[in-house]
Amino acid sequence: MAGFAGFDCFAYPGAAQMAWLKANTNFVWCGYYLAPAPSHGDKSWMGQRAGLAAAGWGIAPVYVGQQLAGPGSHAVNGPQGTTDGNAAAALMAADGFPPGSCVYLDLEDGPPFVAPRTDYTGAWVAAVRSAGFLPGIYCSHGFAAQVQAAYPDARVWAYKVATTQQHTVPGTAFPDGDPSGSGFPGAFAWQLAQNCVLALPGAPIPAPVVDLDSAANPDPSAPNA
Repeated sequence: MAGFAGFDCFAYPGAAQMAWLKANTNFVWCGYYLAPAPSHGDKSWMGQRAGLAAAGWGIAPVYVGQQLAGPGSHAVNGPQGTTDGNAAAALMAADGFPPGSCVYLDLEDGPPFVAPRTDYTGAWVAAVRSAGFLPGIYCSHGFAAQVQAAYPDARVWAYKVATTQQHTVPGTAFPDGDPSGSGFPGAFAWQLAQNCVLALPGAPIPAPVVDLDSAANPDPSAPNA
């Protein structure tokens, strides 16, 4: 069973690029980075929701939270999870996402899924849910089953990629496999490639660098999807 092709990238590509991608590729949805967030300060996606929705894009709002290691902020604990969950919900409301929309907490680190990350994630999920939004979790396929078991109502966006090195992906038809191909049967979405330079034939725009995704729904934020 095929999914729906999407992409995510750090900064908003711009209206011209989004319009070309919508008209000339099989992308139907895009990641949408909420900011400011603890580990993502670029605000270029903010304010774009209404225009993207009017153009027919599905949207996956992403909140890049506290990380255990590497780039970003590292305040991984329960109280901070509550603070960050409330912040994510406030950003969703400010950009006009309707109540019940799903927002995805971005957990960049791999397994294991243990304290204090479980404390942070659980508090974030509870805060988002209390604010009237649906929690989602972007995480490694290596602990996606644990995430789903802990938060049965959360949508899981699992990543499983062949390489993290930058590489060129030609053409305009991108992978749209069933999210279960992530290695987690219950995945709602799957990030299946990272750091892809899109070689778009005939595009009058610079080649963007994106991550490639597939989802079970053409609008991963939609309530009751």
